[in-house]
Amino acid sequence: MALSGVEVSKHDSKESCWVVIHGKAYDVTEFLPEHPGGMGIILKYAGKDATEEFEPIHPPDTLDKYLDKSKHLGPVDMNTVATIKTEEDPEEAERQQRIADKPLLSQCYNLMDFESVAKRTMKRGAWGYYSSAADDEITLRENHEAFHRIWFRPRILVDVKKVDFSTTMLGTKCDMPFYVTATALGKLGHPEGEVLLTKAAKKHNVVQMIPTLASCSFDEIMDAAEGDQVQWMQLYVNSDRAITERIVRHAEKRGCKGLFITVDAPQLGRREKDMRSKFTDQGSNVQSGQQTDNSQGAARAISSFIDPSLSWKDIPWFQSITKMPIILKGVQRVEDVVRAVEYGVQGVVLSNHGGRQLDFARSGVEVLAETMPVLRELGLQNRIEIFVDGGVRRATDIIKALCLGATGVGIGRPFLYAMSAYGGDGVDRAMQLLRDELEMGMRLIGCTSVDQLNPSLVDIRNLGSHVTGVPQDHLGRKIYDPLVTPAFKPPKSSKL
Repeated sequence: MALSGVEVSKHDSKESCWVVIHGKAYDVTEFLPEHPGGMGIILKYAGKDATEEFEPIHPPDTLDKYLDKSKHLGPVDMNTVATIKTEEDPEEAERQQRIADKPLLSQCYNLMDFESVAKRTMKRGAWGYYSSAADDEITLRENHEAFHRIWFRPRILVDVKKVDFSTTMLGTKCDMPFYVTATALGKLGHPEGEVLLTKAAKKHNVVQMIPTLASCSFDEIMDAAEGDQVQWMQLYVNSDRAITERIVRHAEKRGCKGLFITVDAPQLGRREKDMRSKFTDQGSNVQSGQQTDNSQGAARAISSFIDPSLSWKDIPWFQSITKMPIILKGVQRVEDVVRAVEYGVQGVVLSNHGGRQLDFARSGVEVLAETMPVLRELGLQNRIEIFVDGGVRRATDIIKALCLGATGVGIGRPFLYAMSAYGGDGVDRAMQLLRDELEMGMRLIGCTSVDQLNPSLVDIRNLGSHVTGVPQDHLGRKIYDPLVTPAFKPPKSSKL
């Protein structure tokens, strides 16, 4: 027999706290002081339906995994349950109108168009989390601008009628030389979350990296894969190594083909755009009980479990608990790449975490240009696979990275923005646009396959120029007709 809302509403204090999620009641009284996002957010929904707040942040199996079965109180008659009353929000009404007026999907011609639409149609807190980066966001901008300082040296009169840009990454044959890199909290952008990325990755035969801090559960994302679709696992290492070992072994048992250990986040960066949004939602399912200052945004609220003591000495332990290839994600200097080879890992990702960690960290592609000549000089270039991510917005960016020696390129935010603005169809179109750009770029550079890409095809003499705040050429800017993003429908004029 279902519980009544009246009974649930009696338990609305820290002494006795029940919440309703997905039509079922849970006694979370004992969990209150352990909640990583603080007890305040739970108490706000004590005795009420908390589904709307719970859904975007927590994978659906969170309560089954982390709340004792004795605290599962059973189904509730939802017609009798109280909800949080919210005043009509003019900002939300305006956002809904912008969603109605957004450009047609066919009007998005490149990855930046999706970002433009997402910025105007996402909820402010969600946009703050996705788009934010560390401190002054210099590295965020540098990640993309660095590609602008690499120029092509194309070959001509090459028969490029047939172009093949497939490649192999960690033993997996992929139709395109990029992968969907791990990005957290997919349901902030779309109710279906990361499974939409899984479906698009399957359609285009590219690899998806599953994030530790996904909104969907790990198993939900794995279950969304079809046939022999390959997925990798991104891992934030938990201070409790038993939890980490359980996660790793489960990922291997489910068929993950690569373990990407994040090594650039002993502490989460200070992401002020996210912090200013005062994101106070709860943490992810990977939390293990620490309290958090949740006034500092979503990133801090979901990441207190990450172990700052992670070091090189832990690598042999990881090698002892899994046979998956181990890749260090977030390497930022050539010396550490060489050391990774010495430790016997299978790969590294040259990355600064999308500019979200240490501001003024160099771009991954610049570190790549520094790394490959050293590896070749030491004869190590074939002992490790080198990936790069950060700032990729065009297929020409991918081609430049491959010319410099990258095995593959990770793309994260652009697919989130495409998903947030247009759902699964948006991600599908984003990948198709990259496919079209790759075909054009390969032909115009004079190459018919990935193995033909090499450093002689690019000019990187200016790559290391770290200049910010360059004075603009005002006259040139005035006469230049800039590229535009897709137009929203004009507002309807009010009748007087």
